[in-house]
Amino acid sequence: GVQKGEVVSFQMPNIWEFVVVYLACMRIGAISNPMMPIFREKELSYMLSFAESKIVFAPKLFRGFDHQQLLEKLQPSLPKLEKVCIVGDQGLEPFMVDQVTADDRKQFEDRALSPNEVFLLMYTSGTTGRPKGALATHTALVLTGGYMNLAEWHLTSADRILATTPMAHRTGLGRVANAVCCGCTVVIMEKFDPVTAVDLIEKEKITVIGLVPTIARMLTPEIEKRPEAVKTARLMVATGEAFPVDIKKRLAASAPNIGLYTFYAQTEAGFITGLRPEEQASHPESCGRPVPAIDVRIVDENMNDLPRGEVGEIICRCGLPGTMSMPEYWRNPEATKNAFHEGWLRTGDLARMEEDGYVYFVDRAKDMIVSGGLNIYSREVEDALEAHPAVNEAAVLPVPDAEFGESVFAYVTFQPDQSASESELIEHCRALIASYKKPKHVREIDVLPRNSTGKVVKVALRDRATKELAGT
Repeated sequence: GVQKGEVVSFQMPNIWEFVVVYLACMRIGAISNPMMPIFREKELSYMLSFAESKIVFAPKLFRGFDHQQLLEKLQPSLPKLEKVCIVGDQGLEPFMVDQVTADDRKQFEDRALSPNEVFLLMYTSGTTGRPKGALATHTALVLTGGYMNLAEWHLTSADRILATTPMAHRTGLGRVANAVCCGCTVVIMEKFDPVTAVDLIEKEKITVIGLVPTIARMLTPEIEKRPEAVKTARLMVATGEAFPVDIKKRLAASAPNIGLYTFYAQTEAGFITGLRPEEQASHPESCGRPVPAIDVRIVDENMNDLPRGEVGEIICRCGLPGTMSMPEYWRNPEATKNAFHEGWLRTGDLARMEEDGYVYFVDRAKDMIVSGGLNIYSREVEDALEAHPAVNEAAVLPVPDAEFGESVFAYVTFQPDQSASESELIEHCRALIASYKKPKHVREIDVLPRNSTGKVVKVALRDRATKELAGT
């Protein structure tokens, strides 16, 4: 009963049924709306209501949580939601293509699609507030998954890709697009585990590993233990956040057969810049150069181009909105208006472009700290903290300061069996960066909160930091 242009939500883990529903929506012109299976009542209620979903697919149980019970509870409050489809223990009932009747085929043929029609509604990561619904067109899918990925990564039908990230995010969906457009085989991990991942690389003769830097950090020690197990891999493709330089060096030493391709992308913008394997050693801290067909500018707050080397906001385009970037936000004209400037997408990210065209990511605009009128980029302070031998990871954010307006607050996790005092870490930073950039507060945290794509959720840390300072 789903019609062209209607929204189908699916809250499924990395199982084959996810791919079936996704491709079915695409084929009939419905708008697919993937959501993470870890979302709970408040998140689901908002997302299903905002999307105006007609049908939702979900497993009955996922890691002990009863999705069926929750969705049936929510359904009366969602007037647009007509049906809850539960994927049981046996999955979707097996359905063979040769069972499609002539009448069925006629229905498909009647649903002619335009390349510029919307096929995907994907919620943004939501690291800084309530997520927005970014739309994507059929053109964007084919352009990215079938042309740009193919050209940049030299994909062929012989490639076997390991997908380690959730299918419900654009990185995971990109690997499905590679399968459909390029004929690649895709091996989907239901849940990431480094030992299982290396086992799969060896067993399935994986040639391309798709991941985010957080997963690369977890996977590297296992690759170092068993380099022979990954001998078929020729490429690792990573996006989501800055890729740690120390992990790049360790991978190059332990598995020189694996080329690393890191790229900068956004849910709203798609593929923006790429750093190829042969550039990793010469420009290790860069997120690459604009990929072919993508225009990139670095601008000030008035949308004026900045000289090379100066920090400003990244804006990008590839033809008209909807060709590569989203055409608009779902049911949010105000946010759409703010997201574009004369056809250029505003990423909200700060970076600089050097004379040679390489782009260096600096910070999320909302994560920049202004202390005493001076700009402090959180990534720079995080790099300084993570250079301390006892520190594993760091997250830096602004907190209110009576004297300077804002000051630098840092959370750190430590390496196993190691620690350092607040004063020691502050002095360590003072030796690496200008004194005004050093943290005023450093606190230990067991684990940094992350969303499903591995990005640190700083809005949660800001709330915690504010409470900690108020308590102090």
